[in-house]
Amino acid sequence: MDLQLVDVSVGYGAVRALDEVTLGIGKGEVVAVMGPNGAGKSTVLKAVMGLVPVVAGHVYWRQGLLVAATHEIVKKGIAFVPQGRRVFTHLTIRENLEMGCLYLADREEKERRMDSVMELFPILYEKRRDLASQMSGGQQQMLALGRGLMADPELLLLDEPTLGLAPIVVKEVFQKVAEINENLNTSILVVEHNIKGVLSLTDRASVLDKGKVVHHGSPQSILETDILTEVFLGRVSPEEEEA
Repeated sequence: MDLQLVDVSVGYGAVRALDEVTLGIGKGEVVAVMGPNGAGKSTVLKAVMGLVPVVAGHVYWRQGLLVAATHEIVKKGIAFVPQGRRVFTHLTIRENLEMGCLYLADREEKERRMDSVMELFPILYEKRRDLASQMSGGQQQMLALGRGLMADPELLLLDEPTLGLAPIVVKEVFQKVAEINENLNTSILVVEHNIKGVLSLTDRASVLDKGKVVHHGSPQSILETDILTEVFLGRVSPEEEEA
């Protein structure tokens, strides 16, 4: 496994957002993290990026302990695309993309990455001189993905990439995620509420409930069990079934 979380707990005061979570992702894999609101899904990604307090357990990257400032983690080959797109609306599309590799001094390499991203997302090339504020929600999500790729990551962390998007745009985002994985061999750890869409892309998935991993396995193993019904709707007791 390239990335491993081993017995990771995250606490906010007395509240445990994650409770001894263990999961991992290998080179070239797409792994999903699913569960109801408040299950701790986004906290998994933030724990990797050093954005939340890990009170127990460890995060490993290529078998080495991952303890660094967020910008140093990006340099190690891990990029994070947060929920809600968060593009810089007052900057142009090109300027937004450049924000994804601010640390990079090599101008030639920066242009190579820019060309690669714009080839993957033609809309970004077409609108490269426009302000991000002029883009639709779906286009802004493409920009957020492109900005993440400007770091030339080996692992891309995606937090709810289809949230708030129209169904036709959701399909396009999933297609781009598949292209990133297949064409660039980028590993992807994705938190996603669109279960049907994300399971069609993934090699494995972890289901979280109340900060704990309650199931981990192939997409088929998840679809063949009642685990999603149980965590989203609650477990039904034998007494309730008979009522």
